[in-house]
Order: sequence, then C-alpha cells, then structure tokens
Amino acid sequence: MGSVGGGVAAPRSWSRWVVVCVVVVLLPGCGGHPKDVLTPVADTSPQSPKVDMLIATTRTRSTVPGEMFNGERARAPAFADMTISIPPSKVRKEGQVAWPKRLPSNPATDFATLKADDLNVDEAKKWLSASVRKTPDGSVLVFIHGFNNRFEDAVYRFAQIVHDSGVHSAPVLVTWPSRGSLLAYGYDRESTNYTRNALETLFQYLAKDPEVKEVSILAHSMGNWLALESLRQMAIRNGRLPAKFKNVMLAAPDVDVDVFSQQIVDMGKQHPQFTLFVSRDDKALAFSRRVWGDVSRLGAIDPEQEPYKKELEDNKIVVIDLTKIKSGDSMNHGKFAESPQIVQLIGQRISEGQTLTDSHVGLGDQILVATTGAAAAAGNVAGLVLAAPVAVIDQDTRDNYATHVGSLSGPGRAQPVAFKKCNPARPTPSCQR
Repeated sequence: MGSVGGGVAAPRSWSRWVVVCVVVVLLPGCGGHPKDVLTPVADTSPQSPKVDMLIATTRTRSTVPGEMFNGERARAPAFADMTISIPPSKVRKEGQVAWPKRLPSNPATDFATLKADDLNVDEAKKWLSASVRKTPDGSVLVFIHGFNNRFEDAVYRFAQIVHDSGVHSAPVLVTWPSRGSLLAYGYDRESTNYTRNALETLFQYLAKDPEVKEVSILAHSMGNWLALESLRQMAIRNGRLPAKFKNVMLAAPDVDVDVFSQQIVDMGKQHPQFTLFVSRDDKALAFSRRVWGDVSRLGAIDPEQEPYKKELEDNKIVVIDLTKIKSGDSMNHGKFAESPQIVQLIGQRISEGQTLTDSHVGLGDQILVATTGAAAAAGNVAGLVLAAPVAVIDQDTRDNYATHVGSLSGPGRAQPVAFKKCNPARPTPSCQR
C-alpha cells in the first residue's frame, strides 16, 4: 500500500477521493446543458405556460451574462422577480426540465427565461402581497434546493415543480450559495448555516403578514438542514412556531437522524405537519453517511424499523417510502422525477383531503406509505407539498454527479442507525455493528 507524508499508510477512502479528483479534471466537458441560460428572451411561444416566482437569495450577484447569481456568499440577501416559460406538454415529459440544447432558448421547445428583474426589499414585499392576493387561499410555497445546485438549476427545477404539480400558492424560491460542484460539499453545508438567519427573517415576515394565511415549505437533500435549522431557531426565539406554518415536506433529507429528533423537540408541541420521503437505496445519502461518521441520514432510514417507527408515530410524521419505486436515476436520490404521474396523483389526492394510501396508486410503480397510529389520519396535507418531490437531481442538471458519488459511496445501501443511543445491556443488531 502507498504512503503519505513519511510512511503513514494512505487510507482507501483517500485513494477514492484522488480518483474522483482525476475524473473531475479529465472530464470537464462531458454531457450537460448550456450554462448561463437566464438571459431573458422574447416570448415567441404565447401558448407556453408561464411561472412567475419571487427569488430570495444569499448568493452573490454575478457579472457573467445569463448567470445572474453565482455560488459565492453575499453580505446581505438579494431579491428578484423571474418569469420562466415552460414548453407545451407535447414536447416535454412531465417531471423533467427541458434544458435548451443551445442558446438563446426557444420557448416553444425549452425552458426559457422571460423576465429576470432585481428587486429591493420593499419591491419584494409588494410582489409577495400581489401574488398572495391572487391565490385562492392566501398560501405561500417556499422551496429550498439541495447540494450541488447552480442558481439556474434551482430556478428551472422550481418552475417545473410549480407547473407540474398544479400549485396555486405564491411561489418563493430560497436559494443559498452552492458552488454547484461535487467537491464543494463542505462549502455548501456551511453555506446553509450561513443562510439560516436570512431564512428565519423570511419566515418571521410571512408569519406576521396578515395577507398570508398558510405557509408550506418544501426542501430537498441538504436544503432540509437549512429549513429545519431555521424553523428550530424561529421556534426558540418566539417560544413556538406560528399556526399558519402548516406543512413541511422533507425530500431525501441529508440530515443526521439523531439531530432531527432533537430539532423536532426544540420546535415544541406546535409544529407543522411533517411529511418525510425516504429511500433506503439512496446512494447519495450513503456517501453522506460516510462523511458524517457512519450515522444514518434521515432520508435513508427504514421507517418500519424501531425506534424510527415509534418516534415517527409519536411526532405524527407521515412517511412515504420510495425504496421499491423503480427509477432511471442511478443515484436513487430523486425518484419522483421518473414517476411524474405518481406525483400528480398524490397531489390530487391530498389536495382533495383524502388519506394517502398505496391503494390509490395503479400506475405500475409501488409506493409505500409508512404511517401508523395518529399519523395515518394526517393525510390532508396540501397537495402542493406532496407534489414537490420532483425537486430532484436529474442527469441533465447534475453533470457526472451520479458517476462521481457512486464511486465514493460504493454498491452498498445505507444501513439505519437508531435515533436513540444503544443500550449495551440489551444489544441489538444495529448496536453490534
């Protein structure tokens, strides 16, 4: 075996990192879509649907045309109003972002930016007020993206979610400083911490705005850490969370299971209805587990195994187990992108106030709903929340991501680790590992 620094044996994990670095350097141009696609174009396809959204970001303003915001951290939050055109259904499969193959984008066949206007704080408040008044129920949907996302990735993915799910809430995209690079995992994680105060400030404003009647939060991957920490911080500051914060949807959360258990406690008894999407074969979370000391990530637990089952029941957390869903996503980190019909069906069922069970799914994919006790009756979560797991990483937006992380995480699945500490006097299989 080789050595590093005067005879110290190099661990196998280090050699894997070296391989990944070489791959990243040697394959800079493999696959992918054009970058910097956010330069507005003329609306040459009036029949194409449009999504207008408010942007709240802690990213730095970019000087690169078409990029708008980069992955560096800004001193203060910035805001923008963006309108995205989505090509007609006859040229796009639902659940997918139709990235342009060349620039400028063609609204008839591609996702295209029609408007990208900077806003100051007062203008952002006016946008929100006007948008909320257009909704049937005074609701707001806040989306928080995950690790390894460029600004344009988050914008186009959220536009796709809003359109395909049929959401009627005012859409607000919270985008934090991600460098959009696999090897920037540590930087991205600290960027979520950097953004906590800004997100809490937004939450506090929504809580106090009398025009806003209901808030739903949707987070994916590392974005769940930011969402949960900001909610926890808000609950500690105010003594509780506001009742209008109805729903929090956690898709493939890259969060330590033990930390999540404590975050729920810190939020107090009055917390939103949580819906958790898990997949035990999520390779991205298997890699994350290795990074974080072999402690299971929340998005990869087995919800039928104790102590998870009881903890989830006690906290009335609805769990959707996606492990058995077949997916074209080799990372298994965002399976709903491959089953848009299921996303729509769940959204319709939940928005109609019906309890979610797998008996309603007859589309060839099997979806397991792990709800027990009181959680089984908590199915009337807003349809916009459960329509959201299409906020995922697909091959077009995550250049070479699956190959790189797959080489690190290996072929094995993430194994569950208990929320609570093991009792040496009564060892269990998980204690004995």
